[in-house]
Amino acid sequence: MDETVGSKANFVKEIIDEHLKAGRFGTCKVRTRFPPEPNGYLHIGHAKSICLNFGLAAEYGGLCNLRFDDTNPETEEVEYVDSIKEDVRWLGFDWEDREFFASDYYETLYEYAIELIRKGKAYVCDLTVDQVREYRGTINRPGKESPWRNRTVEENLDLFKRMRDGEFPDGSRTLRARIDMTHPNLLLRDPLMFRIRRETHYRRGDAWCIYPTYDWAHGQCDSIEGITHSICTLEFEVHRPLYDWFLDQLGIHHPQQIEFARLNVSHTVLSKRKLLELVEQGFVSGWDDPRMPTISGLRRRGYTPESIRAFCDLIGVARANSIVDAGVLDNCLRGELNRTAPRAMAVLRPLKVVVLNYPPDKVEEFDVMINPEDLSLGTRKVPFSRELFIEREDFMEDPPKKFYRLAPGREVRLRSAYFIKCEEVVKDPATGEIVELRCTFDPATRGGDSPDGRKVKSTLHWVSAAHAVEAEVRLHETLFTVRDPGDVPEGVDYKTNLNPGSLEVLKGCRMEPGLKDAKPGSRHQFERLGYFFADPLDSAPGNLVFNRTVTLRDEWVKLSRSGKTGE
Repeated sequence: MDETVGSKANFVKEIIDEHLKAGRFGTCKVRTRFPPEPNGYLHIGHAKSICLNFGLAAEYGGLCNLRFDDTNPETEEVEYVDSIKEDVRWLGFDWEDREFFASDYYETLYEYAIELIRKGKAYVCDLTVDQVREYRGTINRPGKESPWRNRTVEENLDLFKRMRDGEFPDGSRTLRARIDMTHPNLLLRDPLMFRIRRETHYRRGDAWCIYPTYDWAHGQCDSIEGITHSICTLEFEVHRPLYDWFLDQLGIHHPQQIEFARLNVSHTVLSKRKLLELVEQGFVSGWDDPRMPTISGLRRRGYTPESIRAFCDLIGVARANSIVDAGVLDNCLRGELNRTAPRAMAVLRPLKVVVLNYPPDKVEEFDVMINPEDLSLGTRKVPFSRELFIEREDFMEDPPKKFYRLAPGREVRLRSAYFIKCEEVVKDPATGEIVELRCTFDPATRGGDSPDGRKVKSTLHWVSAAHAVEAEVRLHETLFTVRDPGDVPEGVDYKTNLNPGSLEVLKGCRMEPGLKDAKPGSRHQFERLGYFFADPLDSAPGNLVFNRTVTLRDEWVKLSRSGKTGE
């Protein structure tokens, strides 16, 4: 089922309000953090967490840290750190001087571990990781204690120091918390705290050969930074007892972990592992492919930070996982771009029109509104001449009953120009393809209105052939053909649901001349077609490349495909 949108209820704020009222954290201000692991690019789900964490801190007059939970050197890279910082800034948030890394706290985490060893709450275990998993048991079967669980404090301290000093092979020993091997929560059955792994860390180099696990590092990093509310996605709810146990055993500042439902969007996947597969296996051109749900992909497609923030605010904060339709995000963008995007006419699949009774050497200019939602922007000049281009799909030689656009003997309006009537269809004799329409125009309809009051049922966009600029246009559809591509039977590859039509590249498109100098990163509404974005990497004056960000409106798409509207 869809997540209910539009509700302002926020149970996280209710919890914070209760804490403030009870003085849970004394005089401390509300302090949150956004803690990504730098092992991939951020996606729309992370945007929800970013908006929530930074937004709550701002609302309560507190602070939000940016912390990179970099405890796995095998998958983490500087590239990901840089991309994360760029995305957070682009969304409109500033962590000021509060940029932290879990790797900054390795020494403190090591000392905390020694404290637990001294308290008899942690021990060095010689079981392999696979054996640890086997000894853990299942929901229905209690775990077995490790043969090394009862080592003395002195022996554990000695072995742990030697682990750090690099005396033992990778995977030969771990440090584990000593909790309860029969606990109903499997995560509390003596979880791992440190493991031996000789991997070069992107920040610390080879200074460490033991690395903390996420469960061990996360809560202690929150405590070190003075976080009051550690806001996580719902899958960490089962981890909360372990989060609390570590902090209680150490007797240090204890943040409150709060879980909320992660954001799932229809027709895409939001698993970083799966997104990495799509990139590495060449199903997309990169992390910033406009079809990707990554923030960099959405940015390159033309989404605005304002629309993404509005989307995150609209869907609210829920307690249960669900799927939000991708169209909700599109509607947030449409509302913004309708107000702000300048209009232009562009023909994506050109069909030539010759206006037989229009003088061959004559050129007129029509004043057309830049944006009818903002009259202060004024008008733009659009040239009109004897030879034009219209959309190929706006003409049918043998139209069905409810097709109201151009056809032989039929009259239509050209936007802001004249009425034209199709008199003749010219075809390629070799292929039978329609290559040209020969039409006449009514001079009395200048500006698009008829003085005698006759009506036409369709208005078409167009460009003057002699003045048009050429461009490439990339049409993007959903990356997957099904609503929930991750919901596949065991043994079935989710990639079987990839949409083979998710990208269509159109070359030789024709644009009105005002787009000649369109700057990379500029947004435009191509009339009747949708909102388009000059690709920030591939587009340049003289080599225009536009990504379609979103269609004008969903209902128009359905109607236009059925031929029931001329708009």
